[in-house]
Amino acid sequence: MGYAQLVIGPAGSGKSTYCSSLYRHCETTGRSINIVNLDPAAEQFDYPVAMDIRELICLDDVMEELGLGPNGALMYCMEYPFALSNGLNLMIRELEDNLDDWLTDELDNYMDDDYLVFDCPGQIELFSHVPVLRNFVEHLKSKNFNVCVVYLLDSQFITDVTKFISGCMASLSAMVQLELPHVNILSKMDLVTNKRDIGKYLNPQGQVLLSELNQHMAPQFFKLNKALVDLVDQYSMVSFVPLDLRKESSIQYILSQIDNCIQYGEDADVKVKDFDPEDIDD
Repeated sequence: MGYAQLVIGPAGSGKSTYCSSLYRHCETTGRSINIVNLDPAAEQFDYPVAMDIRELICLDDVMEELGLGPNGALMYCMEYPFALSNGLNLMIRELEDNLDDWLTDELDNYMDDDYLVFDCPGQIELFSHVPVLRNFVEHLKSKNFNVCVVYLLDSQFITDVTKFISGCMASLSAMVQLELPHVNILSKMDLVTNKRDIGKYLNPQGQVLLSELNQHMAPQFFKLNKALVDLVDQYSMVSFVPLDLRKESSIQYILSQIDNCIQYGEDADVKVKDFDPEDIDD
């Protein structure tokens, strides 16, 4: 059985930085992981790339061939390879077959207990309402991978309760779409100047959130506000873990949470150390 993290989140939330920091941490602790680039628009990396989707399709080529803008071209790169609808042209079908073959061939290079981290693009459409990543996850599951979603949200974005609720709803949308174990991370905590402002959102109090939310919105939205706050508070559907990349303990804590979600290491064989019987007498 293989293990995988699917690292998603809005553009600029620190996904690639998280991947590179995670790689360095595992390298220091003697643990083996493989980082996979799923962003056709990526240009440079701070980590060794084990697999690269640009070997199959590149954003610049799509923009040039189809005359699309950056966002439309990226959606084409990610969505059409997995498209299942009828009426696709020959090029799209060929691309779909190539992607399936490419991914299958690449995954065959890894052992059953290998650990893969997929660095995904930041377009929110990919994990909120289009089936791109969901189809990708199904492919991983068919290859006997346990997968966990790692959703990153920039902690500097959480400046008031309305933005916190917005971040929660975006994360919840990804949870519903992908139907996988989910670890939500507040990234860039090392850049936050006043951590007290963020702390109240790590362990949110429902009544406090509701009071603040009502202060920002008109009375006709009060019932909606209560429903949103109840979803976050009473049902505990969304919660965030802070990540400070300056602290190895913070990275290790995040990694342990993810490992627990995908049951990493639980089926590992017990290693029996050989010993000399004479050592017992000593």
